[in-house]
Amino acid sequence: MMPLGRMDSMKIVAIIQARMGSTRLPGKVLKDLEGDTVLSRVIARVKRSATIGEVIVATSDAAGDDVIVAECKRLNARVFRGDEKDVLDRYYRAAQLFKAEVVVRITADCPLIDAELLDETVNRFLADRPDYASNALERTYPRGLDTEVFTMRALELAWSKSSEAYQRAHVTPYMYQNPERFKVLAVKGEKDYSGLRWTLDASEDLEFLRAVYARFPGRDDFGWREVLNLLDREPKLTELNRHVAQKDMHEG
Repeated sequence: MMPLGRMDSMKIVAIIQARMGSTRLPGKVLKDLEGDTVLSRVIARVKRSATIGEVIVATSDAAGDDVIVAECKRLNARVFRGDEKDVLDRYYRAAQLFKAEVVVRITADCPLIDAELLDETVNRFLADRPDYASNALERTYPRGLDTEVFTMRALELAWSKSSEAYQRAHVTPYMYQNPERFKVLAVKGEKDYSGLRWTLDASEDLEFLRAVYARFPGRDDFGWREVLNLLDREPKLTELNRHVAQKDMHEG
């Protein structure tokens, strides 16, 4: 067990997973989003977190992801390359290399990720001391604000024990599917906004996200509550991608 008081001084590293090989929308993380790439938007927003000490992009060693490495160099962002299919191994090795003690998992298809919610999830993690915490475990926030926080010990155990392909591809299922091995914390909001879709997986999602960013010209520091207010004023925006079905985890 971790000594009390130890977590507050731990090295907290956000690892943003990014790849070019999306099946629905290839190259989605480098698509233009009102003058900058989706990946650039995600990195900038994660870096606004007050609790995260370091931000890393974890991509694959496949040749097709060379462009992600080039984009990270343009952005002066740290990058790690690892196994294309075994994302869990990629996370584990990246976390090892950068000496993470707590890992925050973000995906690069969430360009509305919010520093306020990142910090809320991390602070709940630090206060309650679970092995794994997430604001998407019992979903109340819009899809696309997902934040997962876990200890290096939990990551190492998942890395050594996960045997199913979907567990290796999605990094954390072994943690929340085995409550007898891990203390798990669900971070929930006061209201249920889980029906809102703010992630990027299809062309309709990109249309929605571009429409949102167009309402905040020259900015990427607007928060999720500002987006809620926008949708209250312009409810038709939610219709742009409402019909897009979320890809099942077992689809790979």
